[in-house]
Amino acid sequence: MSGWFTLFTNCRYVLNGELVDDHLIISDQTGLILKREGYIGGEAIDLDDNIIAPGFLELHTNGVNGFHFTQFEDEKSYARKIDHVARHYATQGVTGFWATIPTVKSDEFQKILPSLAPRDIPNSASLLGAHAEGPYLHPSKRGAHNSSLFQPCSTSLATTYGSTALDSSVKLVTIAPELPDSSSLIQDLVSRSIRVSLGHTTATFDQGLSGLTAGASCLTHTLNAMPPFASRDPGLAGLVTLPPSHNPAPPYFTLISDGQHLHPRALSLLHRSNPRRSILVTDSIELASLPDGTYPGHSQIPFEQNKLGNRATIAGTDTLIGGCISLQQGVRNLMEWSGCGLAEAAGTVTENVAGFMGVDGMHGRGVLREGRRADLCMLSETGEVLQTWVAGHKVWDREEEVVAMEEDGETRG
Repeated sequence: MSGWFTLFTNCRYVLNGELVDDHLIISDQTGLILKREGYIGGEAIDLDDNIIAPGFLELHTNGVNGFHFTQFEDEKSYARKIDHVARHYATQGVTGFWATIPTVKSDEFQKILPSLAPRDIPNSASLLGAHAEGPYLHPSKRGAHNSSLFQPCSTSLATTYGSTALDSSVKLVTIAPELPDSSSLIQDLVSRSIRVSLGHTTATFDQGLSGLTAGASCLTHTLNAMPPFASRDPGLAGLVTLPPSHNPAPPYFTLISDGQHLHPRALSLLHRSNPRRSILVTDSIELASLPDGTYPGHSQIPFEQNKLGNRATIAGTDTLIGGCISLQQGVRNLMEWSGCGLAEAAGTVTENVAGFMGVDGMHGRGVLREGRRADLCMLSETGEVLQTWVAGHKVWDREEEVVAMEEDGETRG
């Protein structure tokens, strides 16, 4: 790339859930967003009235492309597989992801988690750490987890995850707040700057409120593996309706927008209740992007798995395992089902995620402000990813990929 900065013109960009009609300038030396005036020269790119969003952030993914994050053999091969996943995510507009490790044995947690410490990966999405979804969950809301591996909240974090992982890798933990000693566990996690989300739970509204008071700040795949929202008993999901001035603050809440985990109308209702706290996740598994069929299990699910379209279940049951759509498809679904605009929908996978995880400060990501990382994705009006940029450099282009595939086909022909 010529010059020391790049100027994007004839474009709009996403900021605070709205579209800003202005140019954007990024440095290809520092990889940061620059102030929008005072620069002469550099490279100007006409975006043909397309839209710049922050790079998408995958908060809850268990794997993709045939690789589940529990499939650990050794550090080197595991790192290579993570790199391949990161490269795939870049083709989907994702520039950062937290790898979810669901409930496994403690020795497996301690074996896998150190390899999920945050790191940048060349020309790919960055690994931002790990989300431990378990083992402090309620047995009656186990979903696809192995409840025999669940632990009481009195079990120390170091015993479960290992001291090394707590200091380096673990950035988010899902906990059921009705469990005995859960408040102490939440406080311990928060004191380590680890975010806590509430999920796989039978908790009432009041028990959820106690979890927020202890320091939790999110709900995990809202309305899935938790009580329903009812007229006289709003349950845990009722927490999303707390007013902004409430102490503790209303939680962020994650939603799986695949049409399998939530009805489109339920998704729309939840999102519309508090769009600035709404976070889309895929909860993707290794079957995402694979053909339909029957596949073997792994450490989390020691059973065969069936994939049909975007629905994945334990073979012979109706138990959903996880998601099979891309984050960009989830964004488009939210737009269609809720009627919100692209900027608001993109905010659920960028600004809202970065705000929840605390990665939106100077040199951070998820927001298009001066001094933040120039991790970007270019979007069409309908939310289709056209390009992905990481730290000021283009790493994927849809048109270039189409041309390359056509040329490869001609060569093979």
